[in-house]
Amino acid sequence: MVVAFLTGCDRSEKASDADSASHKKEPYQVLCTVGMITDIVRNIVGDYAQVEGIIGEGVDPHLYQPTRSDVVKLSTADVVFYNGLLLEGKMTNVLMRVAKSGKPVKAVTEAILENSDYLLQKEEDSKHIDPHVWMDVRGWMQAVPLVAETLSIFDPLRADIYTANATAYTKKLEALDAYAQQSIGSIPESQRVLVTAHDAFNYLGRATGLTVRGIQGVSTESEAGVRDLEDLVNYIVEKKIPAVFVETSVADKNVRALVEGANARGHGVRIGGALFSDAMGQAGTYEGTYIGMIDSNITTITRALGGEAPELGMQGKLTGVVH
Repeated sequence: MVVAFLTGCDRSEKASDADSASHKKEPYQVLCTVGMITDIVRNIVGDYAQVEGIIGEGVDPHLYQPTRSDVVKLSTADVVFYNGLLLEGKMTNVLMRVAKSGKPVKAVTEAILENSDYLLQKEEDSKHIDPHVWMDVRGWMQAVPLVAETLSIFDPLRADIYTANATAYTKKLEALDAYAQQSIGSIPESQRVLVTAHDAFNYLGRATGLTVRGIQGVSTESEAGVRDLEDLVNYIVEKKIPAVFVETSVADKNVRALVEGANARGHGVRIGGALFSDAMGQAGTYEGTYIGMIDSNITTITRALGGEAPELGMQGKLTGVVH
């Protein structure tokens, strides 16, 4: 009996030690690169982790330079999520170094990479992949189970909670995708042309039937030349495109040059609004969530190009705050 008692105590203490070890930091720390990923994680993990994003609203991840503070946060976080596909170009080497420490460092596009037919190239004959997968809601849904699985492996005692939260969030994304299809589909076919500052919307274009033209390439590190602008002005005039769009994380001077050029050619074109491309809206606003970001884009595009969409978006929550 004494032996059994001591053995039982020993097992109980070990179980207690294991449980406390798995939750030695409550809540644990999750660090994400861009806001679209941060929002997925917050919807899945709830209050069980402190979730922080590195690159804030209105900031271009293509050009973002990681600070010393960012490196410290990456090193001390328990779990790290990033986009991959070289979106975080200047941060990639840091992320790879942190991954060697053995902690979970996951690219949310990992599951999408398994479907090579889905991914788009940056340009023709390019070996590099277009990283803007979140613009197609159906594509971005594929990141949700990967996030849930990663969190469940790190924190197995709450795996059921993370799975349930992921399922609930996916249903919301399905409703968002349906709104995108219906709204863009209401635009007159001849006007379904999206002209923006850079090529961040090709996944959206393929998913909804929009023709997409960007002044700069997929990465804002590329520069648009005079010939590029002239060709696009000719295209706008020829197609009689009613509106072009600026982006919240990209300078608007090139888009304004298009408007001036088209007007000088006798075709009145206007700026149809500001779109969220590589960053979400202001923290604490509806547009500061992934669903709000896409709702705002779809609503803005649809209304400016002659389609039908509610002024305040699919849920009546749009605030109009874009910075």
